[in-house]
Amino acid sequence: MEGEHSTLSIKSWNEDDRPREKLLLKGKHALSEAELIAILIGSGNRNEDAVQLCRRILQHSKQSLKELGKWSMDDFLQFKGIGQAKALTIMAALELGRRKRNEEGLKTEKINSSVSVFELMQPILGELPHEEFWVLYLNNSNKVLQKQQLSKGGITGTVVDIRLVFKPAIQMGAVAVILAHNHPSGTLKPSAADLQLTKKIITAGESLDIKVLDHLIVTEKAYFSFADEQML
Repeated sequence: MEGEHSTLSIKSWNEDDRPREKLLLKGKHALSEAELIAILIGSGNRNEDAVQLCRRILQHSKQSLKELGKWSMDDFLQFKGIGQAKALTIMAALELGRRKRNEEGLKTEKINSSVSVFELMQPILGELPHEEFWVLYLNNSNKVLQKQQLSKGGITGTVVDIRLVFKPAIQMGAVAVILAHNHPSGTLKPSAADLQLTKKIITAGESLDIKVLDHLIVTEKAYFSFADEQML
């Protein structure tokens, strides 16, 4: 009887609260993306309930949570009923989802191909509007000891300090490194600066007996591997 009363009570709930009731009765997997986001924002506007508003937001993001994760504060504020607090709540939730995906990628730990590097680094680099340069530090079993950002905003020989590539490697006893940076433009072709920097890091690694296993250029959906193309 208690369950029957709860089910009937949905109709008495405010439209904005019905996704919460649905979550309680049917579980999180029963909710659509719009209903889940509606729980985050709590209410809609004068003309739309929360679910309707969130459906419209998703329509503008091509029904893609990945695309929505790229939105700025201003993108959210164009929707009536979405203020700064609600926008921040959605942005925070999407960032948690991105980090969860990255955490799941870390469980692989052992690097056995360029694909495994891409799966690990794409959630970090693939959707950025600017360039970042990262280094993965590996032990002798090719397990990732640590990943670290070395620069942000560009990639040239002057931006990436070669000494900073290897200082953490020496400190943690890493025997190999993998380099990774993104191209926001989507191009997978290495630039002259990419090639020059890679050569410098390989040369420095040889003197320290630390091998550069690969250098990946990462975009949203694809990657370029120096190792796969026999460019190391």
